Amino acid sequence: MAELPRLNGVIRALEQGQHALTAFSPAEIDAAVANSTSKFDGVVYEMEHNPWDGRALRDCLQYMLNRGQIAKSGSIVPPVVPMVRIPVNGVEKAQWQAKQALDMGCYGIVWPHISTVEEAYNAVAACRYPRLKSASLYEPAGIRGDGPTAAARYWGLTQQEYYQKADVWPLNPQGEILVILQMEDTRGIENLDDILTNVPGIGAILIGEGDLGQELGYPRQYEHPELLKWMARVVETCKKHNVVVGHPHVESGNAERIVKEGYRFLMCAPVRSYGHLETTRKLTGRG
Repeated sequence: MAELPRLNGVIRALEQGQHALTAFSPAEIDAAVANSTSKFDGVVYEMEHNPWDGRALRDCLQYMLNRGQIAKSGSIVPPVVPMVRIPVNGVEKAQWQAKQALDMGCYGIVWPHISTVEEAYNAVAACRYPRLKSASLYEPAGIRGDGPTAAARYWGLTQQEYYQKADVWPLNPQGEILVILQMEDTRGIENLDDILTNVPGIGAILIGEGDLGQELGYPRQYEHPELLKWMARVVETCKKHNVVVGHPHVESGNAERIVKEGYRFLMCAPVRSYGHLETTRKLTGRG
């Protein structure tokens, strides 16, 4: 089988030691069209606090396709990769939204409120196909159901090529699926060292500073010293394990600090996100 190109631009940036530039987006067609020609590496369709709507997500993925763009590039590599944040908290261990999103063609899943090793294992396992126990890279044992037809078509691959690429990175260096776990409470942060020690296949840890601030008693006070202390603990733990750490509210005013602190999966704040993107691109050397 011929070697396939790297499809996931977020993974490509991280592999090259760069900062990955992304943003949350509503699952709306006009937003999808705009996202498709943006300078983001990827976009995360926000369906945790917005309704879970599989049809809307499917439509967004299709409207991100541009025939002229594909023809000019001569490549099936998407300029901007679509991902999604699913609604369920880790303790609920829901797998079906991840399965449906991957079956539509999403390249990554953001899992909210992961607090334990068991929840983290479930998140990674839900994004992997089952394999024999004798196979390499067996753990976390995959539980994703087999329905690749739409995803393979969307990626521009045969089904066998899709199986080759539809695994989690960096556990599988050829994988194109990014599993992003959100740390949104003190329990999760206290368990993070155990999570990263015992659960391979985590592509990035994304701080959930909004919910964390609520728990600490400082809601929406993103510069509060106590909140920053807990966030620094996440960064320190991720550095210890060589796991990418992400920040969900990168703005022109805080981008320099966030980059210096070691965050590499950068999500521009949704309000005026394109302006924040330009500032962040310059700070990370990607302008």
